Amino acid sequence: MAQIGSRPQLSQDEAREWIRRWDLQQEDNMPDREDRFTALTDTVAEGAGRPDPLVVDLGCGPGSTSARLLDRIPAASVVAVDADPVMLALARAAHDGDPRVRFVSADLRRPGWSTALDLDRPADAAISTTALHWLAPEALAAMYAELAGVLRPGGLLLNGDHLREDDSAPVLAKLGQALIDREDQRRFPDGHEESWKGWWAAAEADPVLAGPVAERATLWDQTDHHGWATRLLSTHLDALRAAGFTEVGTLWQRGENRLLCAVRGA
Repeated sequence: MAQIGSRPQLSQDEAREWIRRWDLQQEDNMPDREDRFTALTDTVAEGAGRPDPLVVDLGCGPGSTSARLLDRIPAASVVAVDADPVMLALARAAHDGDPRVRFVSADLRRPGWSTALDLDRPADAAISTTALHWLAPEALAAMYAELAGVLRPGGLLLNGDHLREDDSAPVLAKLGQALIDREDQRRFPDGHEESWKGWWAAAEADPVLAGPVAERATLWDQTDHHGWATRLLSTHLDALRAAGFTEVGTLWQRGENRLLCAVRGA
């Protein structure tokens, strides 16, 4: 831990340790997370149309998805966007010195967020994992419409998230949830390790993150930020089609955990 005056500065090793803990608690609650990452990065490699794609990471968090994309496609360039100061502090420190990725502070709920990306050409793909469900339906629709202007014609959106079908089949929905619960009990008979709330409690107590934590507290209601405002698959499908994405569907799925793909129209 370095010092700037009396304020501790986040080191690359410290940031990577916090991200390691973040990934562990995410994987503990989403055991198929790495399989979904693999499906996402394979799709970008196959569908971007060039070996050095320009990719936008929406709601990038600490950069976990960006890191896996760059491991899979080393010649890619990533512009990763988030509004959370803690996540961005960790991501920037962990990836310091890597010219292939740039982290941008912008709120996807606010119109005009894409101007902060400062892209020099249309992006070949946009990616996101477990992030867009907290956007309210109106904000989600506006974000997808603005995203269409960021992507080249034929560019891809890949959204990995827990998105469920609507309530038209309540028996199937109940049985599907029961299967997920049973599998969770078999995988974790002794319960889960560190939770999302536990990770945040530990991060908020670390002096090296005091600055970003304080800034984060001023930006939004945290209970609102970690909600499920748009968990229905149909909400995303309708918003994408209205935004001009011509092909929309699920490429990979395990229960509600799915990789949604959309192709920007010409």
